[in-house]
Amino acid sequence: MNPESNSEQNDDLRPEYDFSKGVRGKHYEAYRKGTNVVFLEPDVARFFKDSASVNRALRLLLQLAKEQAPTE
Repeated sequence: MNPESNSEQNDDLRPEYDFSKGVRGKHYEAYRKGTNVVFLEPDVARFFKDSASVNRALRLLLQLAKEQAPTE
């Protein structure tokens, strides 16, 4: 490693960023399996405080949609 890279004058990391308790690869397996990030609009997010409540609502919506789908 270049000795200059450790000097304070080359350190562009802000002092308030503390990675001393960071864990390397903590989310690696989950990321490899794939992820689906969804951003809720603020008006919707007010009613859903966590992922579990969003999942319950979506499952209910799916169930209702299946019940209303025309059968052949």
